[in-house]
Amino acid sequence: MELDVGWLMIIIGLGLLIIEASQPGFFVAVPGTILIVLGIVTLFIPEVAQDYAPAIIIVTAVVSSIITIIFYRKLAPGQKPQTTSMDILAGKEGVVVKKVYPDSISGKVQIDNQIWSAKGESEIEEGKKVSVISSEGVHIKVKEEI
Repeated sequence: MELDVGWLMIIIGLGLLIIEASQPGFFVAVPGTILIVLGIVTLFIPEVAQDYAPAIIIVTAVVSSIITIIFYRKLAPGQKPQTTSMDILAGKEGVVVKKVYPDSISGKVQIDNQIWSAKGESEIEEGKKVSVISSEGVHIKVKEEI
């Protein structure tokens, strides 16, 4: 029994869609869809497939690409990375997680969920609450809360 090319394309296309379903992000849904559509057209309208195969491939590729992109955007919407502008740090409160010194930025302060290199007006022990006086480059200057 000879397997028709149309059925072969459909089987390979379904295989690619199964791979995509089990390994999302592999992006074989588009070629899988193209093979399925081209296989169906080859089976049922062979003269159209023979004359217009490139056009069928292009149209199917564009449509299935758009649908795939929309599907993945809904599945995992993009999120902006969390960033903190230095300008908004002044006045914020935090906790010393590594002793702060006046002349060194080796101290560490946790503000919200971020750890910042810090120096202080005086030595400040771990666990003490502080507030940000200013930001200087990639570190902050803090004072102990009283």
